[in-house]
Amino acid sequence: MFERLELIEQRYEEINDLLLKPEIANDIKKMTALLKEHRQLEEIVTKYRKYKENQNQIQELKELAHDKDPEISELAKQELKELEDENETLIYELKVLLIPKDPLDERNVIVEIRGAAGGDEANIFAGDLFRMYTKFAESKGWKIEVHEAIESDVGGFSEISFSVSGENVYSLLKYESGAHRVQRVPATESQGRIHTSTATVLVMPEAEEIDFELNMNDVRIDYFCSSGPGGQSVNTTKSAVRVTHIPTGIVATCQDGKSQHDNKASALKILRTRILEHILAERAEKEGKERLAKIGRGDRSEKIRTYNYPQNRITDHRIGFTIQQLDRVMEGKLDPIIDALILEDQRRKLLAQENKE
Repeated sequence: MFERLELIEQRYEEINDLLLKPEIANDIKKMTALLKEHRQLEEIVTKYRKYKENQNQIQELKELAHDKDPEISELAKQELKELEDENETLIYELKVLLIPKDPLDERNVIVEIRGAAGGDEANIFAGDLFRMYTKFAESKGWKIEVHEAIESDVGGFSEISFSVSGENVYSLLKYESGAHRVQRVPATESQGRIHTSTATVLVMPEAEEIDFELNMNDVRIDYFCSSGPGGQSVNTTKSAVRVTHIPTGIVATCQDGKSQHDNKASALKILRTRILEHILAERAEKEGKERLAKIGRGDRSEKIRTYNYPQNRITDHRIGFTIQQLDRVMEGKLDPIIDALILEDQRRKLLAQENKE
């Protein structure tokens, strides 16, 4: 590990020198790439330098701990304990920082939410989840753009797809894929009985041009009139767009844009992203890695999280994490759950890394 850290520190200094060169300053592409790499290495180098500084002080304090003066010896022992504890923490943090990054973490995402088991209540819950993610995105300074929304007559959505763009979006939202279960008394329930319903969430990293080449000869494009709740036509012009990738049968539709041109661009973006998700799934299967389906059948058994309204409780079943803050979570305060998922993910990756070594 320390050999890697030394190499990283050398590369960090090398970048510092390169950034001072006039030829780099005049090359925006190179400058941008170097600044990005510099930011990625800075936290590692800062912690490693603090660790080395502490190690030097620890050596000095070990000598002072044996001083003939009892007062000096006692003070040295106290400081020594503090620095050793701090360095233990720094080593753990450095190990986490050295875990190979998911190359998709910095991507924007496309999210699809569908009402699943539970009829009208499932669609209402899908709308609640969309509102929750909207609030969470706002708290992060991210931007949300709806591509297609099939509204339910009673409220919420039977299906909604939208993109989320900003900084490191996929790194936080990737944990949201799966079936979300809600337990509550529906507004339509006259006897106050608790119902259980589910909505499914799929979070896909947005595809980029470099991921694969999309041959437009393999894409069929259809234009049709946009529709609202119940399927009624909401305009008379064919502004809605459906694109089909013939080799895979993957389809994407967009009708919420301002024009046919906007809808076509959005539909193609969604299509690319769905094809990338298909490619990643096939690749994982070929490599023999365990890959849990991001969207299952949507029934009550395939759940990643339960939202219990009567007890104001939310539980993430993947890590056995429960908090009594459902009201706050539904207002977009998802950080405690996502932080817990990230910590567990890091713990498992560290364990796997140590087992390899």
